[in-house]
Amino acid sequence: MADNIQELALEDVMSDRFARYSKYIIQERALPDIRDGLKPVQRRILFAMNKDGNTYDKAYRKSAKSVGNVMGNFHPHGDSSIYEAMVRMSQNWKLRAPLIEMHGNNGSIDADPAAAMRYTEARLSKIAGELLRDLDKDTVEMVLNFDDTEYEPTVLPAHFPNLLVNGATGISAGYATDIPPHNLREVVDALIYLLSHPSATTDALMEFIKGPDFPTGGIIQGIDGIKRAYETGKGKVILRSKTAIKPLKAGKQQIEVSEIPYEVNKAQLVKKIDEIRLNKDVAGIVEVRDESDRQGLAIVIELAKDANADGILTYLFKKTDLQITYNFNMVAIHKQRPERVSLKTALSAYLEHQKEIITKRTAFNLAKAQKRQHIVAGLIKMISILDAVVAAIRASENRKNAKQNIMDQFGFTDEQAEAIVTLQLYRLTNTDVTQLEAEATQLATAIAQYQLILSDIKELHKVLRKELKTLAKEFGDDRRTEIQAQVEELKIDTTVTVADENVVLLVSKAGYLKRSSLRSYNASSEGENGLRDDDVPVYLAKVNTLSHLFIFTNKGNLIYRPVHEVSDVKWKDTGEHLSQAINGLDSEEEVLQVFVFNNLAETGMFTLATSDGYIKQTAFADLTPGRNYRKRASVAIKLKQPQATVVNVLYLPLGMTDTSVLLLTQTGYALRYDLAQVPVSGARTSGVKAMDIRDKESIVSCLFVKDTDHLALITQRGAFKQMLVSEIPLSSRARRGVVILRELKAQPHEIISALGIDATEQDKALQVITNRGLTHDILVAEHPLSQRYSNGSFVIDTASEGVPIALNQYQIELV
Repeated sequence: MADNIQELALEDVMSDRFARYSKYIIQERALPDIRDGLKPVQRRILFAMNKDGNTYDKAYRKSAKSVGNVMGNFHPHGDSSIYEAMVRMSQNWKLRAPLIEMHGNNGSIDADPAAAMRYTEARLSKIAGELLRDLDKDTVEMVLNFDDTEYEPTVLPAHFPNLLVNGATGISAGYATDIPPHNLREVVDALIYLLSHPSATTDALMEFIKGPDFPTGGIIQGIDGIKRAYETGKGKVILRSKTAIKPLKAGKQQIEVSEIPYEVNKAQLVKKIDEIRLNKDVAGIVEVRDESDRQGLAIVIELAKDANADGILTYLFKKTDLQITYNFNMVAIHKQRPERVSLKTALSAYLEHQKEIITKRTAFNLAKAQKRQHIVAGLIKMISILDAVVAAIRASENRKNAKQNIMDQFGFTDEQAEAIVTLQLYRLTNTDVTQLEAEATQLATAIAQYQLILSDIKELHKVLRKELKTLAKEFGDDRRTEIQAQVEELKIDTTVTVADENVVLLVSKAGYLKRSSLRSYNASSEGENGLRDDDVPVYLAKVNTLSHLFIFTNKGNLIYRPVHEVSDVKWKDTGEHLSQAINGLDSEEEVLQVFVFNNLAETGMFTLATSDGYIKQTAFADLTPGRNYRKRASVAIKLKQPQATVVNVLYLPLGMTDTSVLLLTQTGYALRYDLAQVPVSGARTSGVKAMDIRDKESIVSCLFVKDTDHLALITQRGAFKQMLVSEIPLSSRARRGVVILRELKAQPHEIISALGIDATEQDKALQVITNRGLTHDILVAEHPLSQRYSNGSFVIDTASEGVPIALNQYQIELV
């Protein structure tokens, strides 16, 4: 006993056993045979039902009986897996040509399960009979079943190309297959062409087989994907539903879906579309209804008045299974091994199988005809010497002796003698002699034809061609799936996904942003905005949800948000902070400037200036958002020094060129020059020298001005000054500039903030914000123009109100 013990490495044992298991499930479970397009369980179901006489021309029988026969005789696995395979072969939304007809609930396109097998009845379909025809003529190899009690076929004669017509899906160890269904007529036409043109190209075959033809119809887009799949066995196409936009009363419309992609769960699809309606991901969907009945599939999506039907449909194609990607992976068992096959390989393998089947069938029929011919010749000979034969039989002792006597006396063979002694007396009439002679003639003709088929390949091809044409004529139908050459690119219109409405938008200096409905804003108390006491709005205006928000910070970052993505809160709430979504912001970073644009196709220029004396222009297109805008800020300008900040961001639409740049330092120097002197550069650049500044000096303001404008500024001592811009002469970039404050030895004034004011807008109100969070209103008209070397007049008591930190002019357009 000890001699039988072997020491083996675990990895060797596992490798060997898994290799055997893999081979078994690849060949015996998951993948179809390239010849008949069937997996073993499917083949056994069809064979067992045929053997049991459960065919299309007989009454239905309980499915449980068929499952029991298959399980007990050929497929020793669970009854549920056998029944599931049987049910799938009966589902006309899964197979282009169902192989089983079933009475009762056999599931649905909504993925409802079939009724239990004790409730349903089944029989083979008529076209399944074509798969099994000639099985009794020694056409295929028969092997013993699992318990060696019966024989079963290794492959069916398959007189119709089931692999391509019905397709196949399966997953095994290391292999998977996805072969789509095709149109029977097209496949037959391609087979007939390939029979005559063995070197046909894929393009030539695609003249007949345009592409897959799914039982659920739909539209295929991408003829290049089809061709690639047919050439290599692998490829993908877009498969979308067949839809129509129909008008209703009162200016409304509805989208009607009449066909959905192959193997898409209709109930789940309707549920997903309804979730989109409930979540308001799309504006304009009123109701989603499944109106499918015995007449066919119908999903109705009712739209609101004036809704963008095309835009909504595009969104649904993109976000739901109304459109899917179908991946070809044409793997089948070819010559006893799994292989990814091309269209031509699949067709050629089927033709070779059919040639072999017809050859074997013809040989079987020939042998049978020759055997019968021999018997008929003996019977005719016997009738011509009937009296002598009868006398010999009567003189014999028994049947065996009679058979031997007529063989010895008249030269009959054993088979002929057996036929004679078993002949019934009524056959000895003149009529039967005539019938025998006619049969002999027919047999001679048939034998000659059989021999011709076996000896001449052209005759065999003629038989095959005729059978294929007969098959297409009887079972063929029109194509259901439409094929479009190009794949339509789906671009979702923002107006579809976002409700078009006006809202109040606020962005604060500390980085808080929010949007609220006009109703919420108007219902709030005056001055209430939800911000901290030490925070102030940088932008407050009525905007549209379809607009685009650009937020520039003092550290040179740009944060982009579509307005509809800004948190929608009550006006009294604070809103969300930029750091909640944007990574990498500095703790001291503040919002500097905010712009709102109607679209992202602007062609203007941004001008950015920094406190350490740099300036640049950057095109709008260079600052448009990237894919990660929700999590990351983009660089608007690269700061050269860690302590430097951006002092202002200005925007000028394309075409406005008569503008000059005015730069101010905190020490009171001003430099004005033409904007054309500022070169255009990309986002991740620092720009060029803007102004000649000295140590401990910095630029505090950058403005666009015209000669006729007024300059308003506020100092740290609370003085407000208004002067003519024309008093600052036009110069060149990078100069020192001129002094616009009167120098004081004690407590000199320093510019904190400045604004350019149009000469015609003297009724404007400005706001000064102090470091204590207090605001002080200034009416421009109440302050006369000052000379260039003056320091203006005091408007703020810094002791009681605090030191000014900003001079603002809100962008408010509220109703």
